[in-house]
Amino acid sequence: MVDSTAKKIEAAIGSEPEGKIIFSSDYAELGTPEAIKKSLIRLCERNVIVRLGHGIYYKPKFDKELGLGMLLPSMDDIAQAIAKRDHSRIVPTGDYALNSLGLSTQVPANAVYLTDGSPRRISIGKGHGIMFKHTSELKALSFRSNLMMRIVAAMRAIGEGKITNEQRQILKEHIKNVAEEDYNEDIKLAPAWVRKELITL
Repeated sequence: MVDSTAKKIEAAIGSEPEGKIIFSSDYAELGTPEAIKKSLIRLCERNVIVRLGHGIYYKPKFDKELGLGMLLPSMDDIAQAIAKRDHSRIVPTGDYALNSLGLSTQVPANAVYLTDGSPRRISIGKGHGIMFKHTSELKALSFRSNLMMRIVAAMRAIGEGKITNEQRQILKEHIKNVAEEDYNEDIKLAPAWVRKELITL
């Protein structure tokens, strides 16, 4: 049973692009939970896939130009894949929101996100994790532009009156990548002080 399941799972993974984040639940129809678990362990041992966390795997992608080896997904890549699987919306908060936009060099051990999905912490590697905090403030997740949502979240994390000129320049560059139509709609969802800051950028 395990051999049959392993072959089916390996064939399914073979059709996926390199760099794809996959979940054990993706193969629920290919065998029993135990057979799927054992099959994925075998594939990890053969380096066909890499285990990122409980039930979370990665089809390796390698840097073929510079020879830098395996290109691991970022915490944000993993969080976005989980959100897509769970049909939930997320937005980074705190230090991770700042780091994701280049507004801070601090790399927190935990990437914290607000979500309209289930609250939980998922361990990724040693000492790192992704924390999803449920929020009923749906306005914080209702942006048309994911980038604009991150910009507003980062500004809220910095706080009113605490944004430096250097950070304003970085934010200004990011704003250029938000479609004008999305910007005009999304700015309405931002707190008053954030709107005022954005307008002056």
